[in-house]
Amino acid sequence: MKGVLHTAQMIARDLGVREEGGLDAEVGPEVAGATWGLIACKVPPCTRDGNGIKVAVLDTGFDLGHPEFAGRAFTTATFVGQPVQDLHGHGTHTTGTACGPKTPPGPIQGYGIAGKAQIFSGKVLTNSGTGTQAQVLAGMNWAVTNKCEIISMSLGANAPVHPAYTAAGQAALNNGCLIIAAAGNSGPGPTGAPANSPTIVAVAAVDINLQPAPFSCRGKIEIAGPGVNVFSSWPRPQLHNTISGTSMATPHVSGCAALWAQTSPALRGAALRAKLLATARHLPFPASVVGAGLVQAP
Repeated sequence: MKGVLHTAQMIARDLGVREEGGLDAEVGPEVAGATWGLIACKVPPCTRDGNGIKVAVLDTGFDLGHPEFAGRAFTTATFVGQPVQDLHGHGTHTTGTACGPKTPPGPIQGYGIAGKAQIFSGKVLTNSGTGTQAQVLAGMNWAVTNKCEIISMSLGANAPVHPAYTAAGQAALNNGCLIIAAAGNSGPGPTGAPANSPTIVAVAAVDINLQPAPFSCRGKIEIAGPGVNVFSSWPRPQLHNTISGTSMATPHVSGCAALWAQTSPALRGAALRAKLLATARHLPFPASVVGAGLVQAP
């Protein structure tokens, strides 16, 4: 298993997309507001904040000392023999989109969706961005055991449907949880595992013009999220970064799912999945490319 950041970085270089040294803490007031992704998903006008919802991010961990997350409730676990502290960046970035601040202090773009959700940071990928299937499954089981309503997985492998992931996805649904995973960055190749399992929501990526990202995998796709030039948190001292990938699209869907889950205790598991798809913004592309369309906040 590999986090999809490395692939996304190679694709970004080919496309001329900025992937490092993006907007940081020294940006000027002109960029204050919200990221294009949050605006496209209708997050800024939404009054929900994810309060009372548990969001598990299974990734490379998180920078637990990030100043824009001070005072937030974190539950952590590692499955790779390394501390949860993120020395890679990928996990801090995806967590930032799903659960970061909607209005960070200073002249910084709002980049987070469920800013008051309880964050469960499961380190299933090492600081080099890789992990085994057993480690990923252990993280999935941990998140389900903790009744995390949303389980966000910006990782995958170019592999066929695996029964173990399908079973984990079903266990999540049975317990009122929903697993949301990145489709992968080997487009136009097929959706990778675990997103290709029928019990897991596969997320494709679109750009600022709501066009499918060329790197986004095709085939078994449920929904799309902003995944090109996405600004979010990054480990200290940089604090922020702008990168691309279906990894970046996934936490947009996960964050919006947390907002929907907050609207009603009935929106759990399969019901939450149905609500996400029913409320998605239709896009003029095949379902095999963007699924039901672009995720929208309540």
